[in-house]
Amino acid sequence: MGDDQATRRRWRRRRAGLGLRVGLAVLLLLSLPAAQAQQSAQPAASGSTGSGAAGTFSENPDVRVVVDVSGSMKANDPNRLAGSALDMLVALLPQGVNAGIWTFGESVDNPVPLASVDASWREQALALPPALEDYQQYTDIEASLRQAVAANADGWRHLVLVTDGVVDLSPSRGDKPAIDVASRERLLDAMVPDLANQGVAIHAIAFSEDADVALVESLAQQTGGLAAVVESPEALLGAFLDIVERIFPADQVPLDDGAFSIDDSVDGFSALVFHEPDQGEVTLIAPDGTRYSAETAPPEVSWRHEPRFDLIRVPDPVAGEWRVEGPVGSNSRITVSGTRRLDTGTLPTTLYTGFEVPLEAWITSEGDESSPAPALPERLSITATLDGDELTAPVTTTLSADGKRFRGRLPAPAVTGNARLVIDAQGEGFHRQRVQAVNILPSIGTALSDDGNRVLLAAEHPRLNQENTRLEADLLGQSVGVDATGRQRWEVVIPALDKEVRQPLEISAVATLDSVEQRFSLPTVWLNTDGSVGIDRAAAGPTLTGERFGEADAGDEVETDTGDALADRFVALVNEGPEKVIDWWQAGRPGLTEAAAAAKRDPRVWLAIGAMLMLLVVVVVVVWRRRRGAPEVREEPHV
Repeated sequence: MGDDQATRRRWRRRRAGLGLRVGLAVLLLLSLPAAQAQQSAQPAASGSTGSGAAGTFSENPDVRVVVDVSGSMKANDPNRLAGSALDMLVALLPQGVNAGIWTFGESVDNPVPLASVDASWREQALALPPALEDYQQYTDIEASLRQAVAANADGWRHLVLVTDGVVDLSPSRGDKPAIDVASRERLLDAMVPDLANQGVAIHAIAFSEDADVALVESLAQQTGGLAAVVESPEALLGAFLDIVERIFPADQVPLDDGAFSIDDSVDGFSALVFHEPDQGEVTLIAPDGTRYSAETAPPEVSWRHEPRFDLIRVPDPVAGEWRVEGPVGSNSRITVSGTRRLDTGTLPTTLYTGFEVPLEAWITSEGDESSPAPALPERLSITATLDGDELTAPVTTTLSADGKRFRGRLPAPAVTGNARLVIDAQGEGFHRQRVQAVNILPSIGTALSDDGNRVLLAAEHPRLNQENTRLEADLLGQSVGVDATGRQRWEVVIPALDKEVRQPLEISAVATLDSVEQRFSLPTVWLNTDGSVGIDRAAAGPTLTGERFGEADAGDEVETDTGDALADRFVALVNEGPEKVIDWWQAGRPGLTEAAAAAKRDPRVWLAIGAMLMLLVVVVVVVWRRRRGAPEVREEPHV
């Protein structure tokens, strides 16, 4: 169990929280898509190979941001982003968007109630920082989600959960960690499936792998949301943009080396240019060579400059090649609106290894009596590309024309992780893209048991089960039996092995879905001799990883840290001593004067003072040695 304990300690490390900047960034980024994106908003439901909620709900999504304000958030500077961030919120959040903000720790609060964005809502948003500074000791994720979804909605409810920790309830509510494990199980087994059926999509962001990543992935997977693990401000910003683009999809045009093309059908564009603070000025150059900056932009151009990005909105732009000059970060993008739009069938948020992804796309042209809809572009072609850091190379396919629609299948992904699915349409004088973030999970997760004698398997693909899936295992050319232990569970009992040789166990699967047979291989499971039974989260998937996390939690004793706490209280008392003496002196100076004179002549007083100083030195040395030599333990469960 050595690796598991080390993994558990890593999950418990405290890190400087990003809570305040997260909460504000969510609100600000909700407005980045232009107004036309709201009109084309679609629910984050799943396709045949995706997962999450399915059904027919009206296309009027609202956004509910749920921000962790547990104790680890104290490291944030509440004034660092409040000014510029809230100013940007007031300037950019589109009128009429339904949004609300919840905060949670041990209890749940709703500082900005769900409402249509107007002047009153904006005033409440401006008063947000004090609510995000209301730090609490524990983390009740279950209660926060339950309260955030309680308000009714006309369409899809998108919850954006921002947390840096794990389920951690107050000991006053029962025995720990049993109450934490029970709350986590209620979330995944009862509450989340019910929310998915109600049309609730949960997008979950964990600040680092120290959080309960398996819980984050499961919440998103079951409801058709996105999950992300971020460990830097840049990654955090990118994760929120991915979520916003999923909720409010919008057309983009490619930005290549600072250049992008605008055609006659475009009636407005927004340029979001990321850069580092103090990296230089951003300049927008029109096709005729006219140069614009934040200071020289004409009144009809909206230009917002912030330390990490510029947001530029240009109505009725001139057709031709535009350029952005200056610092242009990798996540910069150009969104457009107009009379021609690239539309797609529902794109799943979760893909599974071994399974192809069916795709459909088409071009929609809009017009009226005074301005007829433009014709479809000549020589139109549409491709789909899956790309991400974990992929060795992008996976691309060309969709085939079928009347006015284009259809195809994206090859099955071979690795897990976060990726981007780009639908690219090109024709004569026309270029559009739809970019959607996706999570890739193993179709069947694999992990060694604690004792190292079995390989555990759990289906992550929601449609796989023992009735339609057959598993085979091979160890050095010899067939090994695979036994079903549940509807979506299997195990391989490892035979006696040569303990001196590291050996590979190969597992393959044959699944039949909709009368179509799918064959795929699972990652190789290495049986080694070092006695460790670690878990590869990428191969195990959220189900087995979450169970291992829960077992580790249940096996831990409640950490009391009595010695350190006593020493901390003693040091605090010493630190507070001067202030208390001053208060006592001011309250009764005459009496204290006489007492001080008498004490000065009494040798017992000096002996007591010396004993206290010696005790203080001993306590400090003991605490220092203990903290230096002891393994790292969790003081707060939230990073």
